Amino acid sequence: MKIGVAAVGRLKERFWVAACDEYLKRLRAYATVSVREVADVDPAKAGGEARAVEREGELLLASLDSRTHVVLLAIDGTPRSSEGFSKRLFSLALQGTSDICFVIGGSCGVSDAVRARANETLSFGPITLPHNLARVVLLEQLYRAFRIERGEPYHK
Repeated sequence: MKIGVAAVGRLKERFWVAACDEYLKRLRAYATVSVREVADVDPAKAGGEARAVEREGELLLASLDSRTHVVLLAIDGTPRSSEGFSKRLFSLALQGTSDICFVIGGSCGVSDAVRARANETLSFGPITLPHNLARVVLLEQLYRAFRIERGEPYHK
């Protein structure tokens, strides 16, 4: 299984980088996981929030292969428990979907074009997470999903 994470913005703080690196290291035993970062666009330089979101959307879409199953992280997406997330991930694999990319938008959201490209949406609940934290949570949940699927200790 090949899993991608396409995210707006670079991780700047060492603690976010360290947390993501730790889960990426753990995930290597289970799947090929890559992270693609696209530039966050400054609304003041882009001509407003709407234009910044559109430009970030163009960058996100350019980073996606046409055959990739896209899961957009969105507050209004489908909420799933850790077990439900694991079950969904592996049901996609059983259906022959081997290339999955999770998309994390920037602080102003994602464009309509990115929403339209998504095959499904996923929510970590009705709270708003900073996109840096959402990336860490996603990687942790991916690691947990593999552990659940294999019946390995970690998930409680």
